[in-house]
Amino acid sequence: MGSSASKPTVSEQDFRALLRERAPGFLTICAVPSGARWSKRRFFEVSASADELESFLDDHGARTNRTFSAFTELVASIRGFALAGMQLAHLDRRLESYGVAVRLPEGGEAVLQHMREALSFVQDRTALLMGALLEEGRERGISELQLGQGQRPEEAMEAPPRLPNNVDLDRIDDDDHRIAKVATSYLRACEMLEEVGIEPMDEPDRREDFLRSKCSEETARVWEATVHNLQSSYDTYVKNTVLETGDSRLPELRGHASAALHTLGAVTHLTHFVERHERGLRSDMADSVLQRLVPRSQVRDVTLNRLLVSAYAFIQSGADIASSLLPSYIRASSVELSLREGVFLHARPASLIVAIVQHHGTPIELEVAGSRCNAGSILELMVAIGSNPEQRTFMAHGDERTLRDLEALFTADLGEGGLEALPAELGYLRQKR
Repeated sequence: MGSSASKPTVSEQDFRALLRERAPGFLTICAVPSGARWSKRRFFEVSASADELESFLDDHGARTNRTFSAFTELVASIRGFALAGMQLAHLDRRLESYGVAVRLPEGGEAVLQHMREALSFVQDRTALLMGALLEEGRERGISELQLGQGQRPEEAMEAPPRLPNNVDLDRIDDDDHRIAKVATSYLRACEMLEEVGIEPMDEPDRREDFLRSKCSEETARVWEATVHNLQSSYDTYVKNTVLETGDSRLPELRGHASAALHTLGAVTHLTHFVERHERGLRSDMADSVLQRLVPRSQVRDVTLNRLLVSAYAFIQSGADIASSLLPSYIRASSVELSLREGVFLHARPASLIVAIVQHHGTPIELEVAGSRCNAGSILELMVAIGSNPEQRTFMAHGDERTLRDLEALFTADLGEGGLEALPAELGYLRQKR
């Protein structure tokens, strides 16, 4: 592996010449007056063009060069804010079609207002950063463009007309089960955000302490990915099928998930912006410029009091829909499970029970000595088993498809003879190992 010293270098003068050729496309977009509220397409134009220029700057090490570091950080920050704006502009345009507003609790209009305020904040700060980039470009001899001298890329062609959607789609295999899995995943997402303890906080110190402990960029990405996976599962198995047209609750549930997803996407981008400039890895010059244009305290206020509060309201207001779907799409049953002589329910077979429940994705309760626990939680399961070590018979309650596999596991002595000895219907347990 070659050392960094052996890598080719470029002088600042030569790089300035390269940048003069590469930057005008993005700077021209930045020089367009902000005007009215931006569309999703406008945010996309900015983010896509910024991403291309940022890659060029990074390829040449501009981020760690004193002359060009501030220019690079401004480009990166514009891209991040534009991505957040793209999420919020999309949500602003789709909120009515999602059907979310009518299900928000009392005071729901305030949630919608929070979203519009967050969108305005993101657009205003993006415009400020773009103006600062134009100024930095002039100071560095990259471009003489001023605000008002730019132009937007040509509008994309209009979407072609579509044929009528009149195919009689077949019902997917095991459709009830898939809907039950989606509803269960939705309720788990609700629990995930409920455990965070999201609430409005006006005191800056309290707000900062909360966000630092509860909403790191890594955590925000987990929240976003959780809801994204939920929506992706819906779109794969339910969207545009006869399932969806036959039950109005299904598109309503997706609407709530989508509203939460786009809001959490904006949370991720704003959290990234704050953490990016708190790690001490950026130049003091770049940091002072950004702090003047986009004070961290304002970003944190919008992140919690506008976006996180709204995301929590969006997803919680759809919880009753998900709860109502479960009885409709789960074939509820109960089964008695017994251990044969010499077989014991300890940690390893308990993990197989959890794996079966998680594979099917619907809630199962295991009754141990009269008390019920969540069979999908290894912690709850081990506590229940450990509290009743002599128990040999259990009752399982939930969807009959999952119960059938649990019966098969107990019949196979909990896999104590090895996973290869498990019946074919439990083959997925071998694949997980």
